[in-house]
Amino acid sequence: MFGVVLAAAMAFGQTVEMVKGVRLVHNDKDGLWGKKPKIQLKLIRTLGDVNADDEALAFYMPSGLALDSQGNLYILDTGNHRIQKFGPDGDFLASLGRQGQGPGEFSYPDSIDIDSSGLIWVSDPHNKRIQVLTAEGKEAKTLSFVDERVGNIRCTKSGLVMAGGMGGFLVFRPGMEEKENALPRLFKMLDGEGNVLGEYGEPYDFRHTLLNTMGNQIKFAVDAEGAVYLAYLYQNRVEKYSPQGKLVWRADRKLDYSLEVPKDKGRLEAKGGGISVRMPRLNQCANGIAVDSAGRVWVVTMTRQAKEDEQVGVAMSMMVTGGERKMSMKVQGNTEIQKTDMYKLEIFNHEGVLLGSLAVDHFIDGIAVKGPRLFLWDGMRGAKFYEYRIEEK
Repeated sequence: MFGVVLAAAMAFGQTVEMVKGVRLVHNDKDGLWGKKPKIQLKLIRTLGDVNADDEALAFYMPSGLALDSQGNLYILDTGNHRIQKFGPDGDFLASLGRQGQGPGEFSYPDSIDIDSSGLIWVSDPHNKRIQVLTAEGKEAKTLSFVDERVGNIRCTKSGLVMAGGMGGFLVFRPGMEEKENALPRLFKMLDGEGNVLGEYGEPYDFRHTLLNTMGNQIKFAVDAEGAVYLAYLYQNRVEKYSPQGKLVWRADRKLDYSLEVPKDKGRLEAKGGGISVRMPRLNQCANGIAVDSAGRVWVVTMTRQAKEDEQVGVAMSMMVTGGERKMSMKVQGNTEIQKTDMYKLEIFNHEGVLLGSLAVDHFIDGIAVKGPRLFLWDGMRGAKFYEYRIEEK
């Protein structure tokens, strides 16, 4: 699928190939550590709960977090159109933002990061912009994007911003599901003013618009040197790109389920002047990625597919009244279940070799790591953040 093998080697259950200068790593199931991981996670605290009485902790569809140089935690509370700021010990400090279109206001923001100068970058896709705020929530600058899909954002120490992944919505038209359109790259490199410096990432062409849209969804992370790591949600691919956007390695691993493309590829239909979209049913294999200070790559990996009573989703509605657009989002499905064995954390080394995995007993919609602090969050069910400490054995 990806080229001609030039060289191959076997080591510790991994097959390593060099294909056109790219390192391909095919990992065995258990990794180098086998059944005895060399690291462990200790739960320190949780923040938030779907049934919290404290308004400061009553998150709704939270979608990310960022930490500043003092260890303060900024939680992107998407469904409440705000940022909740907590101290390093978990004490609530401030609420930043509200719903709206003005400076410091949001409409379902979907990504957050903090740059080296302490400014808060927020992707606000439904207002078609990135807002850059001070630590107090005041507008530092706003980058407008009329035609670009920004998606998730990650700041680098060099002052550049990587953007892409799962943000925004495509515009569909009836009859386009079978057409072969040029596939967009998976992430962009932006300067501090929002100018696109380059586009990178190699999508796989399923030769079907709906499959391409869903099958190439990614989550990504950036390390201290500016390298970019991609985890594909519906493909068995984990990748590293250099700070210049060159593919360095691609890794896969053995899974307990198939990622075969189904016969039912979804459907686009025109209904009452609108468009009805039914996406294909693809098995999911990942749901987050992060890089720690030791260069290890953490991937949120599915151990199995969701059972019927574990499935949730987001219903979106939009109305235009007097030229003003109003949008609402609501979680649908069973949000009562908060414990599951559906996820694990796979840990790869800096060359794409699977070291091992750690079991997790709750739902995971994202991951972040800074120093020994590792955060996982359940945004769709418990609306809760879990803070762990990484401990070396």
